[in-house]
Amino acid sequence: MQEKAETNEGSLKMQVTPNGRSVLERRYLRKNNDGKIIENPEEMLRRVSDAVASAEKLYGASAADIKALSDRFYGFMARLEFIPNSPTLMNAGRELGQLSACFVLPIEDTMESIFETLKNTALIHKSGGGTGFSFSRLRPARDMVASTKGVSSGPISFMEVFNAATEAIKQGGTRRGANMGCLRVDHPDIIDFIQCKKENDRLTNFNISVLLTDRFMEALEKGGDYDLLNPRSRKPERKMDARMVFDLIVDHAWKNGEPGVIFIDRMNAKNPTPAVGEIESTNPCGEQPLLPYESCNLGSINLERMVRQSGKKMEVDEEELRATVRLSVRFLDNVIDINRYPLELIERNTKANRKIGLGVMGFADMLFRLGVPYNSEEAIELGEHLMELIDTEALKASQELGEKKGNFPNFERSVFKGKMKHLRNATRTTIAPTGTISIIAGCSSGIEPLFALAFVRNVMDSTQLFEVNSVFEKAARDRGLHSDGLMRQIAEQGSLHGIAELPEDLKKVYVTAHDVSPSYHIRMQAGFQKHTDNAVSKTVNFPKEATRKDIEGVYMLAYKTNCKGVTVYRNGSRDEQVLNIGGVKKKADGADKQADKGITPRARPAETMGSTLKSGTGCGSLYITINWDQQGMCELFASMGKAGGCAASQIEAIGRLTSLALRAGIDPDSIVKQLKGIRCPSPQLGRGGMTYSCADAIGKAVEKASRADASPAEPIETAPPEMTLDAFDGGSNGKPMKGTVVGTCPDCGAPLIQESSCNVCKNRCGYSKCG
Repeated sequence: MQEKAETNEGSLKMQVTPNGRSVLERRYLRKNNDGKIIENPEEMLRRVSDAVASAEKLYGASAADIKALSDRFYGFMARLEFIPNSPTLMNAGRELGQLSACFVLPIEDTMESIFETLKNTALIHKSGGGTGFSFSRLRPARDMVASTKGVSSGPISFMEVFNAATEAIKQGGTRRGANMGCLRVDHPDIIDFIQCKKENDRLTNFNISVLLTDRFMEALEKGGDYDLLNPRSRKPERKMDARMVFDLIVDHAWKNGEPGVIFIDRMNAKNPTPAVGEIESTNPCGEQPLLPYESCNLGSINLERMVRQSGKKMEVDEEELRATVRLSVRFLDNVIDINRYPLELIERNTKANRKIGLGVMGFADMLFRLGVPYNSEEAIELGEHLMELIDTEALKASQELGEKKGNFPNFERSVFKGKMKHLRNATRTTIAPTGTISIIAGCSSGIEPLFALAFVRNVMDSTQLFEVNSVFEKAARDRGLHSDGLMRQIAEQGSLHGIAELPEDLKKVYVTAHDVSPSYHIRMQAGFQKHTDNAVSKTVNFPKEATRKDIEGVYMLAYKTNCKGVTVYRNGSRDEQVLNIGGVKKKADGADKQADKGITPRARPAETMGSTLKSGTGCGSLYITINWDQQGMCELFASMGKAGGCAASQIEAIGRLTSLALRAGIDPDSIVKQLKGIRCPSPQLGRGGMTYSCADAIGKAVEKASRADASPAEPIETAPPEMTLDAFDGGSNGKPMKGTVVGTCPDCGAPLIQESSCNVCKNRCGYSKCG
C-alpha cells in the first residue's frame, strides 16, 4: 500500500493537552544555562523530525526527499499518532544525541568486569537510558576466591553497589536511573535474591525478576527438586525443592509486588540471533530482552487516534493504522543510524542487529470510543487482531527497508536466513509502559486499563481541579449526566460501580483497573504477546484482599498462555502507599486510632550479655554493641573509632533511643526499617556490601541480631501451608479493586501509580520510574 501523502504536515500545531504541555516544559524542551525554556513543543518536534530524517543522507536521498520525510515525521507526532521513547524526544538534534531507552550490560565473575560494567552503567544513566543486568554469572556468597583465599560477597552485595551508583546519578534532572536485576532460579543465592527487597527502602533503583527456567517449571509441576548450579562450573551444587522456592516468590510478590518473574527459556526460544549470543536479561520494565552490550529504541502508536466515525458508529481505521506502522518503522530504523551511543561496543552490537521496538498506547481509550469493555472477550480478540496487523505490517516495512538499504549485518547468522531474502531489523515490535509519553499524547498507558476516569489535582494555591477522561466526559455530557458532584464522587471512589444514577451500559464499558480481574489482565497480555517479537510490559493488579493463591494462579496462567514474564501488584501491599484516588488522602487502616500513651520502657537489667560488631563506614570503623537479657534485646551502644565531634554525639543519641525502643517492646524490625537505608555523603563498600551511613550500619546490626535471636522452631520467613496449586478463579471475585497507588512521586509528592511494570506520576511533573 502507499504511505500517507503529505498535507502541510510540517506546519501543524502539536495537539498537546495542558497536562502534556506541562510535562514537555518540565522535562523535554530545551533550556538555556539559566534554566529558561528556549523552545516550544513545535520546535521540539521539528528538532526531532529533522534529526531523524537526516539519516537518509547515508543512503543517497536528496535534500528535498529528506525535507518531505521530516515533514511526515513531524506530522504524525504533532497529531499525537506516534511518540518515540523519551531519550529521542529529549536528545535528538542536540549535542548529547543518545536516543535509546533500553540497554543490557553483561556482568562476568571478575572484579574487573563488575566495575567496568558499573562505569558503563553510569555513562548510560547519564545519557538518559535504563539498564538491565543478570547477576547470574557471579559466584554465590561465601564461595571461594582463589586469588585471595577469601570468600565472595555474592551477587546481592554488588547489586547494592550498582544501586548506590544509580542513586548518585540523576540523569541531568530529566530522567532517573532505572535498573533491572535478574538472577536465574538455579543460582545458589536464589533464596537471598527473592528476599532482597522485602524492605521497601532497599535497592530502590532496581526492579528485580527471577529468571524461571523450563526445568524449574517442570519440577514445580511434578512436585520435585531441581538442581542449583555453581556459576563457575555450571555443575550441580545441591538440590532445592521447586515448590518451596516458588511459594517464596509468590509470598514476596504478594507482600510488595517483587520479585517479578521472567520465563527466560521462552525468551531465548524467540531469540532471533541465537548464534550471536544468549539473552540473559531485559530492560528495567521487562519488555525488551537484549543481548549483552545491545540497545534498543522504542516508540508507540496511539491507538485512540486510529478510531474514526463510520456512519453512526465508531470503528478502527485499519488503513490509517497500517500507514502509521510503516512510517513508525522507518522512523525507528533511522534512529539507529543517527544515535550517538555511550559505548563503541554498544554501537557495534546495536547496528549489527538493528532491533527496534514499535508498540502501542491508548488501547483503553480506543475501547471506550468503540464501546467495548476491557474485561470482555471482544476486547481480547480486538487486541490480538490489532497486534497481528501491526506485527505483520512492521515485518513488511522492515523487509522493504532491507531490500532498499540492506539487511541487518547479522542476518546470515539469524533464524531468518532461508526464510526470507531481506529484513532490516531483527525485531520490530515491543509493548512498552509508555509512562511519560502517554501523558504527552493525552492517552491511556500501553495496553493497560485506565487507572481512573476522573481524579482531583491539587494546585499550588490549594484549589482543586478535576481531570476527567475526555471520552468519558463527552459520553456523560451527551447523556446529560455530567456534574461536578458526580465527577468528584467518581474521583474519590475510583470506579463507576456503586453509583446509582449511572446507567448500566456506561458502567459496563467504562471500566478501570479497579474493575478488571487478574485473569483478564493476563489474557490481554497473552493476546498481545502472540504477535509481539519482544515482550509485553504489563502489571496485573490485585485487590488488597487477594490471597497468595490468587498470585500463584496468575503466574501459572501466564506460563500456560505463553507470556514471557509477569509483574503483579496487590493494592495496599506497600506500607508507604498513599491510599487515594484523585489526590484526596485517606488514612491507612488503623491510622485514625489513638496511639497508646505513656509507654514506659522497662528498667535496664542489672546484668546483660551481648556481642560487638565492627562495621566500616565512610567516617571510620563503627563499633556496635548489642546486649540481651532474659526478655530479648535490651540495649545498644555504638562508638566511632575516632571519638568526639558531632558524629559521636549523634551516634550516642541513636544508641540511647534504640535502647529505649527495645526496652519499650518495639519490634526490632520496626527499628531496622527506620534506620536501614539512611544515606550520608560518605558511603562505604565493605565485604558485607554497601554501608550508607552510621545509622544504616546500626540498623543492619539490629537486623542481624534480631535474626540471630529468633527461635529455630519459628523461622522468620515461612510460606503459608495453604499454598497449593488449585484452579485459578481470577482473584478479584467480582469485587472492585481499591487502587494501584504505590507511593509518592519523588519530584512533586503526588501519588505514584503502577502501570505496565512502571511507577508513573499522573501529575503535571511527568515523573516515571522507567522514563
